Amino acid sequence: MPSLRRFLVPLLLVGLLASGCAVNPVTGKNELSLISADQEIAIGAQQYQPAQQSQGGHYYIDPELQTYVTAVGRRLAAVSDRAGLPYEFVVLNNPVPNAWALPGGKIAINTGLLLHLEDESQLAAVLAHEIVHAAARHGATQMSRSILLDLGVQATAIAAHNAGYAELGSAAQLGAQAWMARYGRDDELESDAYGMEYMSRAGYDPMGAVELQETFVRLSADRSEDFLSGLFASHPPSRERVNRNRAKAATLPPGGLRNRDEYQQRIAQLIRDQPAQEAQAEAIEALNAKNPQLAIKALDRAIGIQPRDGYLYELRGHAWQMLDNHSKAEKDFSTAINRNPAFFSHHLARGMLRYELGRVNEALPDLEKSHQLLPTPGSSFYLGEHAESIGDAATAIGYYQLAAQSKGTLGQRAQSRLITLEMAQAPNKYIATALRRGEDGDLWVVVRNNSPIAVNSVQIRLGEMVSNFMMGNIRDVEGPQRLEPGEQVAIRTSIAVTEAKDLSRYRLQVVSATPAP
Repeated sequence: MPSLRRFLVPLLLVGLLASGCAVNPVTGKNELSLISADQEIAIGAQQYQPAQQSQGGHYYIDPELQTYVTAVGRRLAAVSDRAGLPYEFVVLNNPVPNAWALPGGKIAINTGLLLHLEDESQLAAVLAHEIVHAAARHGATQMSRSILLDLGVQATAIAAHNAGYAELGSAAQLGAQAWMARYGRDDELESDAYGMEYMSRAGYDPMGAVELQETFVRLSADRSEDFLSGLFASHPPSRERVNRNRAKAATLPPGGLRNRDEYQQRIAQLIRDQPAQEAQAEAIEALNAKNPQLAIKALDRAIGIQPRDGYLYELRGHAWQMLDNHSKAEKDFSTAINRNPAFFSHHLARGMLRYELGRVNEALPDLEKSHQLLPTPGSSFYLGEHAESIGDAATAIGYYQLAAQSKGTLGQRAQSRLITLEMAQAPNKYIATALRRGEDGDLWVVVRNNSPIAVNSVQIRLGEMVSNFMMGNIRDVEGPQRLEPGEQVAIRTSIAVTEAKDLSRYRLQVVSATPAP
């Protein structure tokens, strides 16, 4: 088998590389792509809503701003090289300056970036750049690279399923973060250049893209933390990009739409709300410093400026919770939900509070709604705990598996509960066994605890194959009374084996093991 695997991986790579080329719809060049166009669209559609939820949700304070950004985006998408993609554009309620595109044309821009733009041509420059990422299949290429990098681990499983790349149903998992990854230099320059062409085709002044990059270079020099954690992480600015954009603009028809007055009018609400955003930032800093009183003062000020922003109430609810004022915390969480019922975090906050107060039946609708909008360790753990309490082990295991992916306290608790439930159903998942012939000529059973917790009362069943299809001479073997994590013990049986090859006649099964209290 080892020699087969040595040949398997390179052969699989050759097959994927030979069949995994596609024409870039924007440049016309052949490029690596293990993701079909249909898969690409499906992945983008699947990831779009969770991505929005995890990054602030829709900006709903001024719905006309959403309508405006969508109109500009559609105008540009109509002249793109993949005008038939199901493009969508959304404004996210997030002060971090950022914009991104998922495969298949799912595009988002944060309110924090809109405040740094001067006119509609600069907005068009941002959106056109993201449209090129989608049209040129940059996200699909990133995912393809992720799949190839992962093949060292995945090759055996892929070969076992005789899948090729057409069967890679895990593509979304293997490359789920590709659209958030840092694009390569060539991808960024390509999106700049073709984005300016799209701007020109749609009637915008391409100089807006030059000014945009100049602004970004200036802000990056200031080492703005928000930009470094947002736009600059995935779209690093440089003087080279400014110069290339300027040279590209010189090849395009001069002039075009700027629409500065209209743009400024469209973001007027964001400008009016800036003091509230600044107070919100103060409150978050105070909460992180475990100073809830200071956070409440800042949030009172912010709510006075913009009382329709649900997130401000949620933050104040967390501050009250830190002060053990559960009634005021719940009231603020409820107000947050009333302001924005479509955001997962508000439901999660109230659901977790009610659950911890023992009001499980009131908590469940919030936890379920939050989980529907965006599965998180919090909703997963509490829903799993409830399922376990009513005897639904299968559902509980599913929730705990999600929660256990977190590295926090809830993740550790979920992992502990998961092991307890799974060990009751399939102890062999955590307790490994093997047979060996001892120097005394007897058959020995080797038992190892591969779980991260100690276990008690391991019970093992040993059988002998008396024919190709029948097992007989079944006996129970008393395993160790306690096994620490990673501990291995050998148990002697009274069965004599003449040669090591005789071990193949015997089979082992872990019948039970109990997690230590």
